[in-house]
Amino acid sequence: MPLISDPFFYAVAIPAVLLLGVSKSGFGAGFGSLAVPMMALAVTVPQAAAILMPVLLLMDLLGMAAFRNNVDRQLLRFLLPFGLLGIVIGTLLFKVLDAKVVAGIVGGFTLLFLAQRLLFPPKPDSPPPPRWLGALLTTTSGFTSFIAHAGGPPINAYVIPLKLTPVLFTGTMAFFFFFINLAKWIPYAWLGLLDMRNMLTSLALLPFAPIGVWVGVR
Repeated sequence: MPLISDPFFYAVAIPAVLLLGVSKSGFGAGFGSLAVPMMALAVTVPQAAAILMPVLLLMDLLGMAAFRNNVDRQLLRFLLPFGLLGIVIGTLLFKVLDAKVVAGIVGGFTLLFLAQRLLFPPKPDSPPPPRWLGALLTTTSGFTSFIAHAGGPPINAYVIPLKLTPVLFTGTMAFFFFFINLAKWIPYAWLGLLDMRNMLTSLALLPFAPIGVWVGVR
């Protein structure tokens, strides 16, 4: 079978891609972490993550084009090495972790950082988080991004309290995740996740990517 034909898969995948696109534009940042869990209702977490790779590439390019003049380069230089470290950790652990364990990790991290945002929101006069915490959260972001494209909540827990302007925050995150997602292609291929069926299925979902980004930007 050249691509997934199950109607239920597309019933959850299309809204997931739209939600991911809206999140990529900076509106509802963090909700894009729900994309893989939604698609995991129909396929495994690793397969859902693989299918979204080309979709993410297109969204990242659109996001960078929209916010190309709004990037905190100094912050980006600090974040990227730790994000890439998280990808290395994810690559080394991916074959060791069972698919259900991966799903549990993603769900646990998402709920943890949601609870953190609800119970301990940053105050206007609170000092910026320490850099060691930023390094830890960014490494966690790279790891969760690798296993299920759920890197938003951990890094948001560090960057949001830095009180960047909304546009600068969105632009910096757009560039950060472009490099993080680009770095995932080689290990995903090495792990055998980028097979023909997943890539053809991704092409079927690709037209919905710019729609989600456009809605979020507007």
